[in-house]
Amino acid sequence: MSEKLWIFDTTLRDGEQVPGCQLNSQEKIVVAKALEELGVDIIEAGFPISSPGDFNSVVEISKAVSNPIICALSRAVEKDIEVAADALKYAKKGRIHTGIGVSPYHIQFKLRSTPENIIERGIRAVKYAKSFVEDVEFYAEDAGRAELPFLAKIIEAVIKAGATVVNIPDTTGYCLPEQYGAIIRYLKENVSNIDKAIIATHCHNDLGMATANTIAGVQNGARQAELTINGIGERAGNTSLEEVVMAIKCHHAIPVHTNIKTELIYGTSRLISKLMNMPVQPNKAIVGRNAFAHSSGIHQDGVLKHRENYEIIDPKEVGVHESTIVLTARSGRAALKHHLDALGVELEGEPLREVYEEFLILADSKRDIGTKDLLSLVGKFMDGSSFIELGKVSYQSNGEIKARVELKVGEKNFEADSTGNGPVDAVLKAIESIVKPQIELEEFLIQAITHGSDDVAKVHMRIIQGDRPYYGFASNTDIVLASAQAFVDALNKIPVKDKVIVA
Repeated sequence: MSEKLWIFDTTLRDGEQVPGCQLNSQEKIVVAKALEELGVDIIEAGFPISSPGDFNSVVEISKAVSNPIICALSRAVEKDIEVAADALKYAKKGRIHTGIGVSPYHIQFKLRSTPENIIERGIRAVKYAKSFVEDVEFYAEDAGRAELPFLAKIIEAVIKAGATVVNIPDTTGYCLPEQYGAIIRYLKENVSNIDKAIIATHCHNDLGMATANTIAGVQNGARQAELTINGIGERAGNTSLEEVVMAIKCHHAIPVHTNIKTELIYGTSRLISKLMNMPVQPNKAIVGRNAFAHSSGIHQDGVLKHRENYEIIDPKEVGVHESTIVLTARSGRAALKHHLDALGVELEGEPLREVYEEFLILADSKRDIGTKDLLSLVGKFMDGSSFIELGKVSYQSNGEIKARVELKVGEKNFEADSTGNGPVDAVLKAIESIVKPQIELEEFLIQAITHGSDDVAKVHMRIIQGDRPYYGFASNTDIVLASAQAFVDALNKIPVKDKVIVA
């Protein structure tokens, strides 16, 4: 029978240290509730002594959630520990996370101390934290570069002092998986009282090894993994929660299980990305936009025949509705037919071959093939009356933001005015007043792809109709126009059978 792996989420502490990703207390509560629903066991809510905002966040999160243990970070300093304990006074289950550097680098250059003094400070900190809470975690900072006999000595001492969890961080992301696994194994074999505490992993991603190192630690006896949503964190980031959880779910030989509700992973990822204003890279494992997207003809054909030919995870397991088949010059007939079927155009045999030949010529000259391109290829086979073209877009602000858009839907022309909180909001509302698709705008990202005052903005949108996602893309020096173009691009991808109702 597998053992439980405790999931310790530090998105709100280590993850929030990323420049530009700071959240206010209310936003942190929203995230904490989402993490509770996701099923994490411990939420590291902040570093209370670092600022009044962090202190207040730990207090409010302690009030807002009930199931997870609420953890507060401190240094091995009495005042830090006192403030952490005060911040945790409303927690149903509180933990103080205290510790000190243990590598030669930290002992000599950061702390300017001696190994003997570091052990004494570690013991003193754990005992003092223990006077406030029963659950005390000790972090051995930079354990990945520590001398193993010394690491074992201080871990044994802090467990004797009352530590319930011992955190073995690869703080600089230096270790290789074999090295990190060997550190955990060494502690299991050389710390006499190691059975009285849970060993925790905390790995950074400086060499891209964080997930692999965490899994290696678990395979060698660690039973708590310290993670962040989307792998955010200092420098190159922390270990990605979604990667570790799904690796364990896929590999039954790893003898642990978690309480994570994996179908909530994607939604939680989007929430964090939106609130922290930190886009998820498209090729990010599990939650990236391209994680379940296929553009190679061979892969597309295989996935359409049987998903498991090229996907080891069912997208629905992580909250993604379905895989995406992207049309490019590398796509085959199967992918083209898949998209044509969605448009309500059923082609077989010679007609499909002819359209495919024309498609390849077009695809060689364009990066992506959109609905408008397909309609031009198969116009004689279908009714194009529901295709939307964006015409003139204008907006102004005279105390109130107003926008006007012109649309052509099939052969009919429409125009509409609307107001909004800003020009983008006003323009999208004007489009929706003409086209009533009953959709939800789930994701809206703007990225600069050039530099300077004449930046070209790339807009990515994800809309949901029913329970199906549709993506829209556009780029323009005018962010408002790019947003309108991306919105219309997404609307045009809704299949004919589910098509929008025109006003």
